[in-house]
Parts: sequence; structure tokens; C-alpha cells
Amino acid sequence: MNVERLQKVISQAGIASRREAETLITAGRVSVNGKVATELGVKIDPVKDRVRVDGKLIRGEKLVYLLLFKPKGVVSTLSDPEGRETVAGLTDGVPQRVYPVGRLDYNTEGALLLTNDGNLTHALLHPSRHVLKTYIARLKGIPGEDALDKLRVGIRLDDGITAPAEVYLLEADREKGDCRIEISIHEGRNRQIRRMCEAIGHPVKQLKRIRFAFLTLDGLKRGQYRLLTEAEVKRLKLLASEAAANE
Repeated sequence: MNVERLQKVISQAGIASRREAETLITAGRVSVNGKVATELGVKIDPVKDRVRVDGKLIRGEKLVYLLLFKPKGVVSTLSDPEGRETVAGLTDGVPQRVYPVGRLDYNTEGALLLTNDGNLTHALLHPSRHVLKTYIARLKGIPGEDALDKLRVGIRLDDGITAPAEVYLLEADREKGDCRIEISIHEGRNRQIRRMCEAIGHPVKQLKRIRFAFLTLDGLKRGQYRLLTEAEVKRLKLLASEAAANE
């Protein structure tokens, strides 16, 4: 019999992170085989035991990991009250219910990792992990090196100073009055790249995330996804654990 801690089973089902699952358990919102479970140390068989969270049955699903090329005009959530297209609609061929690891805003396209592994999601999104996300941004106007240096050092936004970014000017088109830059950050604030560029006076016209950690869009078209290889999953988990060890 393969037994697991209850909070781990809830996390692996994509319901919540392991820490959040512990809160659900102590709050009396979880039952096992019809009995409320409030002890964190309880172990269960995820195949045979019936676990419910707020009365809803969950199942110990196979963990899956996929990379989606999110198009512009798609919401990085599983549902949308405004009826807009969501990433759930682009991954409906996946039997498991997968969740985005972070978000890309409605008008941003590019690499988006999705999984039902709540522990890995929590680890990768934790600010201390310093997981790099790389973008190509087309900006209005052509910033000078002094402006780009502000991004490289850190710039004050309304929610605090950003961490230093890696920034390269790729192309400057003086006839069109715009440019392309490559920018890499490890933070995940709301609309962060757009706000950083607005702060130096060069708003973003187009934005695309080309890399999440070491994962790129190679071989994918807009709206397509692929399953990660076993080696890629191991590398992601190693990345998360190494960063945690350096905290």
C-alpha cells in the first residue's frame, strides 16, 4: 500500500499548496472516508481513500507538467467571469486539471508553465527562488543606456523597488520610433515589465515571454502546448530545491 500525508495528497491534486492544505485540514474542511480529518500527521492511501475538500471529492491524480505558448487575448486562469478565452480551453486535451504557474497578462503572449503539482508551483513562485523569466518587449521610443541602466539596477514602482533586471537592446528602429529589448526578471509582480518600462518613459507596445527558467518556445506555435520530458521535470525540481537550500 502506498500511503502519503493528507496535505501532500491535497497539494498533488492541485487544490492548494501543501501549507495551504494544512490550513484547510486544521480548519476542519477536509474529510477522509466521510470523517473530518483535523490532524496534520494522518497518512492515507491516495488510490483507495476518498478525500473531500469542502465536500468536493478529490482524486490522487497523475502529476503532469506542460508548457503552453499562450496567445495574446487569452486569460491565464481556468475561468473568466467576462467570458474571455482561458488557458483551460487550450489545454482541454489534458485529462488532469492543471493550473498556471504564475500568470501572463491578457495582452502578453509566450511561455506559460502549467501543472497539477502544487508543491512545485509554490516552490517556483516563491520570491526567494529567483527563477528567471525572459521577455522580448517592443517599446515606444528608443531608451538610452541611462534609462536601461535604471531597469538593470532596480526602479521604484508603486509597490516598491524592483530587483535588478538583465536588459539588452536588440534593435532600434528610428523610422518607426520604437525598439526591441530583451529583459529577464525573477520577480512576478502584476504587469511588472509593462510598469517598469512605463516608469522610464517607454511604454510596451508588444510583449512576449520567450523563456521560463530553461524552458523555451522552440517547436510550439501559438495556442499549442507540449508535455515536459522527465528530464525537464527533474531539472525544474532541482532548480527549486537548490534555491531553497540557499535561502
